[in-house]
Amino acid sequence: LVPVYHRALVDTVPVRPVAFVNIGGVANVTYIGRDGVLLAFDTGPGNALVDDWMMKRAGVAYDRDGETAAKGRADDAVVRFCLSHSFFSSPPPKSLDRNAFVWDVVDWMGLEDGAATLTQLTVAAIAKSREHFPEEPELWIVAGGGRKNRTMMSGIAGLVQNAVVPAEAVGLDGDAVEAEAWGYLAV
Repeated sequence: LVPVYHRALVDTVPVRPVAFVNIGGVANVTYIGRDGVLLAFDTGPGNALVDDWMMKRAGVAYDRDGETAAKGRADDAVVRFCLSHSFFSSPPPKSLDRNAFVWDVVDWMGLEDGAATLTQLTVAAIAKSREHFPEEPELWIVAGGGRKNRTMMSGIAGLVQNAVVPAEAVGLDGDAVEAEAWGYLAV
């Protein structure tokens, strides 16, 4: 239901197509095409895996600003293995539960490398969502807690062709979008 609100929000953004990404526990994307076509689906894990990893290994709730992941080195083989899961190749619409994936694929790694690998998995899954779009988004707008993770944001920017900006860069409140959506739908 929230993608209908995403489309209303980007009416003020002068470029199309646009990808509106929400990185919460699970990451999801809404693609709004030049003609207003709407395509929305979960892209894969969001912050949940990294958050759980950080709690288990460091006793903190999340990787603040992506600092731990930035100090580590992602294991590309693990990321490729995770992306071979049938979820990623199945066509939208598709949805995940927060617990659909587990962080134990990096259980043998140190704190920083594990955080880097799980962050890269989220980033790669978001970038992979482009395979389902009719054309490349001209702008990626990111809401949710993941937009505060600099490592995640720079990782996405490194894998997609055009600008990646936090919701605030286009005048939105990246922490309130989902709550606002329910109010919008109620009206």
